[in-house]
Amino acid sequence: MANDILASDFDFQAVGREVLKTEREGLEQLDQYINGDFTRACEKIFACTGKVVVMGMGKSGHIGRKMAATFASTGTPAFFVHPGEASHGDLGMVSRQDIVILISNSGEANEILSLIPVLKRLAITLICMTANPESTMGKAADVHLCVRVPKEACPLGLAPTSSTTAVLVMGDALAVALLEARGFTPEDFALSHPGGALGRKLLLRVSDIMHSGDEIPHVSRDASLRDALLEITRKNLGMTVICDDLMKIQGIFTDGDLRRIFDMGVNINTASIADVMTTGGVRVRPSLLAVDALNLMQEKHITCVMVADGDQLLGVLHMHDMLRAGVV
Repeated sequence: MANDILASDFDFQAVGREVLKTEREGLEQLDQYINGDFTRACEKIFACTGKVVVMGMGKSGHIGRKMAATFASTGTPAFFVHPGEASHGDLGMVSRQDIVILISNSGEANEILSLIPVLKRLAITLICMTANPESTMGKAADVHLCVRVPKEACPLGLAPTSSTTAVLVMGDALAVALLEARGFTPEDFALSHPGGALGRKLLLRVSDIMHSGDEIPHVSRDASLRDALLEITRKNLGMTVICDDLMKIQGIFTDGDLRRIFDMGVNINTASIADVMTTGGVRVRPSLLAVDALNLMQEKHITCVMVADGDQLLGVLHMHDMLRAGVV
């Protein structure tokens, strides 16, 4: 029975360091298995016209799920199938165009062995990851990837620790090798991570978050400064564009400009907006990535830009829009 009483001199840190040492040593041994079999496995996966199907039982199954997720997010379509469920119908998810990666430290997991004859009959390529090339799975594999480690970090040698770490790292090695072989880019990565920060930065464009239509603060060059200030207040973007009836840009006026004209002693009741506006103004195209617009705004030390096609005003983008969209 396990002891529920903690010894006064028990050193948790020493045990933790020993686990790290054992697992590091296991990974150092793994280097020898990045060999011709590894190359063949990568080549077969690269040429696969279907998907990579990963299977494993117990702890190997948990690692397999992570492996499939890493493949899928780095340009190699993949999914995990539980071997037990595969025996009761889920094997129908596997097609002849797929490649199956089978994971078992011993290479003798019964739930997986029962599937091999069917997979062989379907002529599906099998990549088996085990610690024993002479195991049943090792011999059945089209490509065998050895993941043998000297010992488990568990002092009993029972709990999968070093062995599952080795499989995890070998899976990462496969995924990253394939990522580089495919020329996978950050933009490709973003397409499979649209909800993450990287996805927002690489997929979101100015047109997705800009203010357009009636939300655009604008006045004609004949407007008074007072009318312009009322428009700034109504639209609440800290600026207004000065443009003609066809929305052709003539200038811009911002909160910063207002502070400057106060210092100059300009009478806001009598001044015309044409007298105090900034001609031109910083503008971006609607197709520009939002993150690039953000970088431009930071470089220019401004909080708002016009969105335009040449001189044609299409919208306005404010720093607050970036914050709300999660670009910042």
